[in-house]
Amino acid sequence: MIRVVLPAHLRTLARVDGEVKLDVEGKVTQRSVLDALEARYPMLSGTIRDHVTQQRRAFLRFFACEQDLSHESPDALLPEAIATGKEPFLIVGAMAGG
Repeated sequence: MIRVVLPAHLRTLARVDGEVKLDVEGKVTQRSVLDALEARYPMLSGTIRDHVTQQRRAFLRFFACEQDLSHESPDALLPEAIATGKEPFLIVGAMAGG
């Protein structure tokens, strides 16, 4: 069971409170987690990744085990603590402004 924490605006869109728990088949990567998330919550499709390129949206960041994984390959394995559900995979809205 993979645990995912979404930013407030995406929790509202998906109509969930707190963490999302997902079953991910096969290797646990950013791509497989996001595929499972979008399959379970189709209203999130296109909000985290571009529909066509599947690239991360500019104002979202991915964190796991206190590491910024935003620029890692989407097919790189996530840390064991994420794969086992000990730690959540965080999708964080970037802060901007001045």
